Amino acid sequence: MKKIIITLDGYSSCGKSTLARQLAKELNYVFIDSGAMYRAITLYFLRKHINYADTQKVVEALSEISLSFEYNPLTGQSDMYLNDENVESLIREMVVSEHVSEVAALKEVREFGVAQQQLMGKKKGIVMDGRDIGTTVFPDAELKIFVTADPAVRVERRFKELFEKNPSITIEEVKRNLEMRDYMDSNREFSPLRQAADAVVLDNSDLTREEQLQVAMNWAKEKIGG
Repeated sequence: MKKIIITLDGYSSCGKSTLARQLAKELNYVFIDSGAMYRAITLYFLRKHINYADTQKVVEALSEISLSFEYNPLTGQSDMYLNDENVESLIREMVVSEHVSEVAALKEVREFGVAQQQLMGKKKGIVMDGRDIGTTVFPDAELKIFVTADPAVRVERRFKELFEKNPSITIEEVKRNLEMRDYMDSNREFSPLRQAADAVVLDNSDLTREEQLQVAMNWAKEKIGG
């Protein structure tokens, strides 16, 4: 059976990563969370107090970064490692969320991330989610899915996710953060978020996780069998 590349792009909190993980598991493919990579870079920049406007400092910092995914048998998922440190939980914190769009918009950071992601996809048989995967990273991917959902649904999903870790967070904070990230992701100069011309749209506002997986699996089987 031939192996293909499947890309999932879309706004924050559309459920891209959940669907990508499910698809990878069903197909026995490798799941690559591109967002986790940019979050890990952001965490490193915050730790080192990197001035984003200082291109030389940005390039120097990137040269010090090693990113990898390692399987976690306890969760059954791949964790993000930054310079051999498991940072999976740290990169999900609000302080990283507030800066990741700004860091990911930097030309040098995008080039670094895209190069890493393209290396990971050389053998195909991968599912990768992000903002520019079907347009910039893998423009020739066999299956491109653009995931979308009603903004109010996205805010509610994100709030529930964050509330478990931080009960003091408010839904207004989450709403502002998502709106800011949507704007920055769509309007950045390099690799902005946009729907690829040949992408299929999956609006999961009213779908369960099982239902959206079934839709995506049907599309994948068509491409793999075609």
